Amino acid sequence: MAFRQALQLAACGLAGGSAAVFFSAVAVGKPRAGGDAELRVVEPPAWAGAARPGPGVWDSNWDRREPLSLVNLRKRNLEPGEEELASRLDHYKAKATRHIFLIRHSQYHVDASLEKDRTLTPLGREQAELTGLRLASLGLKFNKIVHSSMTRAIETTDIISKHLPGVCKVSTDLLREGAPIEPDPPVSHWKPEAVQYYEDGARIEAAFRNYIHRADAKQQEDSYEIFICHANVIRYIVCRALQFPPEGWLRLSLNNGSITHLVVRPDGRVALRTLGDTGFMPPDKISRS
Repeated sequence: MAFRQALQLAACGLAGGSAAVFFSAVAVGKPRAGGDAELRVVEPPAWAGAARPGPGVWDSNWDRREPLSLVNLRKRNLEPGEEELASRLDHYKAKATRHIFLIRHSQYHVDASLEKDRTLTPLGREQAELTGLRLASLGLKFNKIVHSSMTRAIETTDIISKHLPGVCKVSTDLLREGAPIEPDPPVSHWKPEAVQYYEDGARIEAAFRNYIHRADAKQQEDSYEIFICHANVIRYIVCRALQFPPEGWLRLSLNNGSITHLVVRPDGRVALRTLGDTGFMPPDKISRS
């Protein structure tokens, strides 16, 4: 019988702590003499760890901040009573909601050979102004702006921040653009070296674990945070936060200067309010380079 079985891909939610991605065996079409394809197992990247069982099941402890997982029941010889356990759990419970706004940088000069010369185009500067105006119009008390240390992200941040006076800015290398994980299905026009997935993937996963999680138990009020970075980083973060197979990140598309809004509830549930919104821009100002 000719090989026609569907490929199976099991992707678990990588969590903020020690969980990681699990890849099932992936078949590639190298026919044998008998006509059947020969199976090849794709090894997970080095930064991947243990997997949770099977797709389609929400991992409530995806960020390793589920209160019950933080309580050390072995600390005493006797099991704690219900009242004591409830008190200890409450100590670790998040009370606030985090609103995370992921902004893709504006259009830039893609043909520049050096990264420092990949500055925003005139259109890109207009886009950043429009994005800044949109964020300001929401009337929210933004807590901070965290941005990639790449030139196009820095320039986008500088323009947007003018519309949000008093909001502190923090630069990080974790949010730099890169190749997060080998996409499935693959594309012919973009094939980075395997070492890129190895290096960039670990860094971008570290960004996810560091920035995307439920609020700290000490946080009393809802927070509104802006992250200005890159398309690949944002698409990967969205897949990971929603516990979708992260290999599907390249199926998403984001315009320059777009706004993606994630909500992380105190119980760890995650909702996607908007993905790549540029409805606030005139049609002739929209680009995706």
